[in-house]
Amino acid sequence: MTTTVSTDPTTRSEPYSDSELDAVFAPVFARIADGAVQRERDRSLAHDEVAALNEVRFGALRVPVEFGGYGASVRQLFRQLINLAAAESNLPQALRVHWWFVEEQLLAEPGPERERWLRAAADGGLVGNAISEPGVGAIDRYTTTLTPDGPDGDLRLTGTKYYSTGSLYSDHIVVAADRDGDRLAVLVDADAEGITQHDDWDGFGQRLTASGTTEFDGVAVPAHRVLGPGYGTPGKTYGTAYLQLVQLSVLAGIAQRATDDAAAWVRDRTRSYTHAAADLPRHDPLVQQVIGRLSAAAFSARTQVLEIADQLGHVLATDSENAELLDRVEFDVARAQAGVIPTVLDATTQLFEVGGASITSEKLRLDRHWRNARTISVHNPLIYKLQTVGDHILNDSELPYAWSAGNRK
Repeated sequence: MTTTVSTDPTTRSEPYSDSELDAVFAPVFARIADGAVQRERDRSLAHDEVAALNEVRFGALRVPVEFGGYGASVRQLFRQLINLAAAESNLPQALRVHWWFVEEQLLAEPGPERERWLRAAADGGLVGNAISEPGVGAIDRYTTTLTPDGPDGDLRLTGTKYYSTGSLYSDHIVVAADRDGDRLAVLVDADAEGITQHDDWDGFGQRLTASGTTEFDGVAVPAHRVLGPGYGTPGKTYGTAYLQLVQLSVLAGIAQRATDDAAAWVRDRTRSYTHAAADLPRHDPLVQQVIGRLSAAAFSARTQVLEIADQLGHVLATDSENAELLDRVEFDVARAQAGVIPTVLDATTQLFEVGGASITSEKLRLDRHWRNARTISVHNPLIYKLQTVGDHILNDSELPYAWSAGNRK
């Protein structure tokens, strides 16, 4: 029996349960999953799929019901991000700064501006990012600059950003820039005059995240669009762990989809080997073991993501500036990378052991699971995260948080 849940925000006064959220989003995720292989073949950006998510107000998951959202907890958000990643791993990554932006509004002082942006998210408005730069802009100062534009605090934004993940899908863009040596974050409309976006991301995985180049040529930034300190500003923040956990939720979803795809392929396969333990691959204990390993990887990754989501939820609900709580969740999400990344990479490699050469068919595109997992895993490389964990344990050293902050040691 199919359960129908209303998504009309005018009829709701209580947050949605997990089962209600599943009833709303699972059918959309299923339709998105159906086209995943074709999009991969065509390198077709997921504009239609983002539109489908907007129709059910997916971007409003964390928005309180009084502002037209679903009132989801942090755990519920990450649960749905894992499910979406299983359908299309590019989309949670593409939207990851959107969730941070919504979280920032939830933490802001009540007022018209806060309500405006929460209602905008409830109405389908999405926020992308243009933060990263190569070279000196990664570790020292942003080469993208903000300059004064009149006496009222308005600014002009000029520069080039790379890895502008999700911005081609978004209505607004959070941009990190330098103003006289200070890092600031500003919010601009994606279609503002002076903005040029390129779909030129050339990675071998996560190809549809719209992680291309964005150019800003004297873009007008009203004073009220200055959000505050930009990414890389020294200090403890929940944001580093939050954004990293989105990446781990993508890996958990990839592991689940790899399990489902490999199991479906094995169930339909009739060809085996003369020295196999069974006539049909699905009855072969060695093949069953590979599927079991895949399933265990998906379970392990999902469990770790949701455990840390609970921690983040506690931090955000109690005191988002509590140094002890922030250190704990930052430490744990770094350790979780070491648990999730190798497990998922190994599983997405081992899945090919269930069959012969035919499982490498381009029509199946099962290699996308490893390619996507490998690509998402190099965001904030694990070798550096493990070093900070070890240094923290041995020497009680400070955790780095936003990695581009400050000077090199």
